[in-house]
Amino acid sequence: MTISGAAAAATAPGRSMLPGVVILGGAHNALALARSFGRKGIPVALVTDDHPLPTFSRYVRRTFDWPGATSAGAAAWLVALASQHDLKNWLLLPCADNEVRLVAENQDLLRTRFQIMGTQWGALQHLCNKQLLVQTAEKAGIAVPKSYPVESTEDAARIDVTFPVILKPAMRMTRNDLTAAKAWRAETRDELIDLYRKAAALQGQDGVVVQEYIPGGGEAQFSYAALWSNNSPVAELAARRTRQYPVEFGYTSTFVEIVDNDELKVISRKLLSSVGFEGLVEVEYKHDARSNSYKILDVNPRSWSWLSLCEAGSLDFPELILNLGVAPALQATVGHAWVHVPRDIVASIHLLLLSRLTFGAWLQSYRQKLTFAVFAWDDPRPALLELPTTIIRVLMRMFTAKKQAAPPRSVSRKIETKLL
Repeated sequence: MTISGAAAAATAPGRSMLPGVVILGGAHNALALARSFGRKGIPVALVTDDHPLPTFSRYVRRTFDWPGATSAGAAAWLVALASQHDLKNWLLLPCADNEVRLVAENQDLLRTRFQIMGTQWGALQHLCNKQLLVQTAEKAGIAVPKSYPVESTEDAARIDVTFPVILKPAMRMTRNDLTAAKAWRAETRDELIDLYRKAAALQGQDGVVVQEYIPGGGEAQFSYAALWSNNSPVAELAARRTRQYPVEFGYTSTFVEIVDNDELKVISRKLLSSVGFEGLVEVEYKHDARSNSYKILDVNPRSWSWLSLCEAGSLDFPELILNLGVAPALQATVGHAWVHVPRDIVASIHLLLLSRLTFGAWLQSYRQKLTFAVFAWDDPRPALLELPTTIIRVLMRMFTAKKQAAPPRSVSRKIETKLL
């Protein structure tokens, strides 16, 4: 059973047994979840210490600021919140990496107040930690990027590598230059040594992954998205992440389209079943034309930014959560795409200047049935406020970075958290 908690039954809860949903963290994915559950009449509460975008939605009835998933006693804080604000037996859905780990590590405690959907950390870490993911994928017979065992600057100086290579965080649990960039590319030995030294200072020597660079742009970027229960997919689809921002190693997709790709589904089932996965998941791949194989890059065991595309393409994952074991299996409909318009315009202009995209191909991509990342006719406020909110957040981060570089002064941490 995927959903369990203080009042969970032997079957999925359904609307009558789900008093509400608590969304923990997230941005565009949290907004998509809030809208989907809210339109079905399910009350939604948001707990966040980061991005304010979902708070602008008319479907978020209550918002709670909190110390954050990495703070001491975070799980106990959530339990107390449920007791104080009548959230008992609400479904708790983490929408960011730290929040996923918190829930996975504290399922027994959190189940005393919430319904929980997901895999315990003992198994889940084999997907979230890129170093363990490589081992898990290889055991399941899935192609992986070639990895280089670099654990010191001495290793970076002497190990035999084929350039270019990329450096990635083993896990994205803290915000820093490397996790924000998602990956760094090294073209030479000197660059590798320098970038590894910087990465290790941010992540620790055992927190950096050095892998081969797989050539190709958006045409080679794919995702498998699914809801899993009882160690098998309830519903699944394949998508191509056609454009991203920034264009080299994007921290977010800007244009995603549903595609037919049974091979992605087959290999993803092998991976997820090997750890007994439960819940929502997105698995990222890059197609390596040199070996004609899909090489796994990342696993996100939570909702993803383009979740609303799935509903438009006939796979309404929140609806399926409400009706696990009842709703029939459905197939995603191709011809649908998701777009974050402002970021996609910037990414597209960059690709046009690099001659990696033609104007005709860009226009053709917009002729599909489009779902927008932020705008919705029945919930317009997030789209109206996203740009000014983004500008304020960027300015505040610049201000904070400048303050951190200056001699420290006594500033209220609570006030700083709310401003950011």
